[in-house]
Amino acid sequence: MGVSAGYLGSLMVLKKMALVGDALSHVALPGLALGILFNFNPFIGAFAFLFVSAIIIWHLGRVTKLPFETIVGAMFTLALAIGILIIPEPELLEALFGDITKVTIIETVVAVVVSITAIILTKTIYRRLVLGMISEELAVSKGIDVSKTNLLYLLLVSLVVAVGIKIVGTLLVGFLVIVPAAAAKNVSADLSKYAILSAVFGAVSTCGGILSSSYLNLPTGPFVVFSGIIIFSATVLAKWKAK
Repeated sequence: MGVSAGYLGSLMVLKKMALVGDALSHVALPGLALGILFNFNPFIGAFAFLFVSAIIIWHLGRVTKLPFETIVGAMFTLALAIGILIIPEPELLEALFGDITKVTIIETVVAVVVSITAIILTKTIYRRLVLGMISEELAVSKGIDVSKTNLLYLLLVSLVVAVGIKIVGTLLVGFLVIVPAAAAKNVSADLSKYAILSAVFGAVSTCGGILSSSYLNLPTGPFVVFSGIIIFSATVLAKWKAK
């Protein structure tokens, strides 16, 4: 999961949309709440709600021409208010901070499949997205449908965020699509190295956090964050020394 989050996050940092991943994670709360209230897997609700929200955000962006982060911010506050209002308190804590001890084998397999699929699909549109960031007019002249490419990217981010919620919760999953990519940007000279390092740092952050929390018998989410911040700090130091 950390690999796919880091890989997708590399584009988010380039697009200056780093906080979108964090805000988008909170949009899943009403979906989680519906799953709890109607006794079905809450994370199916999270998937569904994130996907619908991504389409709404994309459509509003086309119609209003407002930046994605503005629309996501509005959706985030609405979803957070609804989710907190209807989700029971014990389940709210799990939704906000995650609980990897409750992840089943089936959920693990699904997460792996989803992550691999997200990486493959992201790789196919990576250059198109980057070209669209550089110049939308140039991308259109090359036959790229920038609008559809952005929609696919938003859906992929939603997919990875929904998977990550089970491990680190809605409050911390945004970290996985921001910090590993930011760390990679500090030490990358080209796009290929940047994308690969983003995925590697995401994986190391996740694995390091899981191992540390397991050893200390403490919640996983915060230790994933601590692990990632250590990596980020190391890259900042390396960049400072290089200068």
